Amino acid sequence: MRVSNETKVGALTVIAVTLIVLGFNFLRGKTIFKSSNVIYAKYTDTKGLIVSNPVFVNGYQVGSVFEIENQKDNLTHIIVSVKLNEPYKIPNNSIATIQDNPLGISSISIVLGNSTSFFKSGDTITTAPAASLLGDFVNTLSPLGEKTKNAITSLDKVLNNINTVLNDGNKEKLQSILENLAVTTKSLSTSVNAIETMLQKQNGSIAQTFDNVNSFTKNLNENNQKLNNIITNLDSASKAVKDADLNKTIKTIQMAVANLNVSLQKLNSGNGTAAKLMNDSSFYNELQGTLKSINTLVDDIKVHPKRYINLSVFGKKDKSTPLTKPLADSITND
Repeated sequence: MRVSNETKVGALTVIAVTLIVLGFNFLRGKTIFKSSNVIYAKYTDTKGLIVSNPVFVNGYQVGSVFEIENQKDNLTHIIVSVKLNEPYKIPNNSIATIQDNPLGISSISIVLGNSTSFFKSGDTITTAPAASLLGDFVNTLSPLGEKTKNAITSLDKVLNNINTVLNDGNKEKLQSILENLAVTTKSLSTSVNAIETMLQKQNGSIAQTFDNVNSFTKNLNENNQKLNNIITNLDSASKAVKDADLNKTIKTIQMAVANLNVSLQKLNSGNGTAAKLMNDSSFYNELQGTLKSINTLVDDIKVHPKRYINLSVFGKKDKSTPLTKPLADSITND
């Protein structure tokens, strides 16, 4: 089958136009078929971003802008398609910002996050407001201008307060204060002279005080051995007290007190001879009468021994009346 020249020219023309279109789109960073490594970002202001602008991660170009289009249901959001050169592992908490360069082309910078999960093709990355060199400079100067304004306002308030203080009425008071300050300064000078007198090396009271302190420390130094002996004796006494079985002694005292309490309870209860002697008055009276009779008998033996000892050597038997009570010098007196 013979192909005509017109057909050949037409086919070559179509192929040439196709190659030109594909080459032009390739130079713009756009291809007919979307790459499988595409992520999306939403911005409210693209800052002059165009297709084929580079996309960087830590200064390294990982892709380019593939397409820019408005979101259909929300015209305030612009969707930017980012085509990655390779399937990079970008954490899914990374942030994409537009870097506006007034001296060159704009670009997208991706700040990597710390997530262990990564973006897949078709995911949408979080974005942040675009920054620029001029904006950073203005943001830097803005706080400084605000501080300057506040400083001027504060200075104005201070000057107003000074003008209020220095009115005609307060000038006289200020003069009086200055006069009082002069008197105070004079008194302070006198006090300084007195302090200088106290600080004299020979006759000053402070010098004498230091001499007394030196004398005291000298005495302490001279009696250092005595102090050591006293401390040693105290240590020995404290050691002896520590070595003594105080707990055993205290327990013994406690037992003695307990036994004493039992004895006192028995005396108070009326059981036993001692309790009856303390609590029964009749027993005491009987005992008193018996002692009285015994004393009377002893005194009678002393006065009339012949009545109780009948010996012919002593003569006749004593028939005098017996004593009815003890003599005055007896142990028990009526």
